[in-house]
Amino acid sequence: MEPRIQYAKTSDGVNIAFFTLGEGMPIVMLEGGIFSNVQKQRQRRPLRESFDFVAARWKLVAYDRRGFGLSQRDVDDFSLDKLALDVEAVVAHLALETFTLFAPMLAGPVGIAYAARRPDRVSHLILLNSYASGDIFWQSPRSRAFRALRETDWKTYTEAMARFFFEDPEQGVAFINEAATPGVTRKFMAATEEFDASGLLSMVTCPTLVLHFAADTLVDSVADEARRLAASIAGAGLAEARRLAAGIAGAGLVVVNDPESALRAIEKFLPQQEDERESAPAATPPEASAFRTILFTDIEGSTALTQRLGDAKARDLLREHERIVREALKSHGGSEVKTMGDGFMASFSSATKALECAIAIQQAFAEHNESAPEPILVRVGLNAGEPIAEEEDLFGTAVNLAARICSRAEAGQILAPVVVRELAAGKPFMFADLGETELRGFEDPVRLFEVRWREEAG
Repeated sequence: MEPRIQYAKTSDGVNIAFFTLGEGMPIVMLEGGIFSNVQKQRQRRPLRESFDFVAARWKLVAYDRRGFGLSQRDVDDFSLDKLALDVEAVVAHLALETFTLFAPMLAGPVGIAYAARRPDRVSHLILLNSYASGDIFWQSPRSRAFRALRETDWKTYTEAMARFFFEDPEQGVAFINEAATPGVTRKFMAATEEFDASGLLSMVTCPTLVLHFAADTLVDSVADEARRLAASIAGAGLAEARRLAAGIAGAGLVVVNDPESALRAIEKFLPQQEDERESAPAATPPEASAFRTILFTDIEGSTALTQRLGDAKARDLLREHERIVREALKSHGGSEVKTMGDGFMASFSSATKALECAIAIQQAFAEHNESAPEPILVRVGLNAGEPIAEEEDLFGTAVNLAARICSRAEAGQILAPVVVRELAAGKPFMFADLGETELRGFEDPVRLFEVRWREEAG
């Protein structure tokens, strides 16, 4: 029985076609080839067997990227941010809280970027013959030759691609022509040249398996790139394999020689359903070296406020501050690390949630101040990194920088560095570039951005 095609709408209004197959832990499969048609691909025997292997063990989620296959065709923006919206739409439609992300070949940069930006959603990342930067893909002489054909002779290009990638070249030509128009294909491939998720590799903290399929590929340097990816992703998990890259501690680089060995490596890498249920605690303090977004709040002029109002009235004001901040943290999944009397330190697994919480805090205080006899003026600072967790507290450079950024903010302001802005790319936040700033205790200047939250900012 063929799976039923469903549709999800992205936040920018594009309809994405997808299907699900099987039950259990979800594996979201990104389309890694140039051409995509989830309905037709399942009719190809090697892919059908792979799909059935996955669906027999987990819940397979496959979809057509925008512009291709059964998804909406009239699109022309294939940036990483836009392609990430396709993933977001499908997982939101299915209400998936966490899932494994499978990002082969061309989908590598999309998978890396999504896993880095949504560590709260991606439980495992699998990269097969993937790369992080378009430069890696396009430096291959074979890739350049196919690009020249694509730009000058579409018929010859489709015939060459069909012979290279399909068992039956005639069916391959038909599949390519049904998958997308020549114009859309050219725009998508041009966009891949601009893909660059290299700067996000160190931000991927979920268990990661890097698979190198040791067969003839379009990109000659795919083996070297696989080793680079495994070495650069600190959170990579280790899977059993015939050969591991020398000197890469804890990196899951697996060399496979056929589709079946690739599937078996994935089976060994992913947790069993029962084990995963047992090992998922409800709520635990952040682990050491876990990538977190840190948020600090601070009441402007709290000392002068206490002197002016007296201890009792100042304490009433602080209690209201604590109530407002704690309600925002609870609503946006933040973990209160500690309170310093006139401020909070909190931790988030998602930069998006931290930014949403920061905005909610400022909006709540703005609403409070409209009718309060004594306004509470708060500044907020954020940073993201790998703090050290010790005795339910967080320490380290990432925390220190977040505190310094908060102290630099003015009343009603939210400040964040480049890393937070990059993690929130593609989300509806507005950032104003404030340039580089010297911060006490840090040798190099830090580039800061103001997060705009007032309605008039738009």
